Amino acid sequence: MARLRLFAAIREAAGTTVAEVPGATVGEVIHAAIERFGPTFADQVPVCRVWVNGEPADDAHAVVDTDEVALLPPVSGG
Repeated sequence: MARLRLFAAIREAAGTTVAEVPGATVGEVIHAAIERFGPTFADQVPVCRVWVNGEPADDAHAVVDTDEVALLPPVSGG
């Protein structure tokens, strides 16, 4: 299982910062996370950037058990 790291609003929607999530691709990991964390989490996913091991990735990107998938929502400040 890949390690899913969550930040800001999507972390709040999931209620955790880290989760072990099954999947062979980024898309599968995200789908499994949506099933686990529910609709509020799902609403946040489309606006997030996805990174695997510190590099940008898309849904087709393959992942293995030692990979870290990070979901980063947009951040505003002032």
